[in-house]
Amino acid sequence: MLSIPAGRRIWLCLQPTDIRRSFDGLSALVKTHLGENPTSGHWFVFVNRRRTQIKLLAFEEGGYCVWSKRLEQGQFAALTGGDGYKRALCHTEFLGLLEGIDLVVKKRRKRYKLVA
Repeated sequence: MLSIPAGRRIWLCLQPTDIRRSFDGLSALVKTHLGENPTSGHWFVFVNRRRTQIKLLAFEEGGYCVWSKRLEQGQFAALTGGDGYKRALCHTEFLGLLEGIDLVVKKRRKRYKLVA
């Protein structure tokens, strides 16, 4: 699992992305579509059209890093909002997205409560 450094923002690109892109292609998307600086240290998340693959671009000490995840079954949740191009994710939303939790559904599930 990825360790998320404190103070980093996570930006989700809301437009479907050609997941074959790598370091240079994704950093160009960050500049042109998201209007952000790819070397800022923030994390940029891209999802393909079928929502079966995710790539994350980050600039760490000395260079770019790209992480990817491909689902064998199912799809990542479709997130909306933001300005149509990007949306900021909190750490919980990002981890939920990776784990397959649909954050759009706002129904609390039944839980057992401890009796004091």
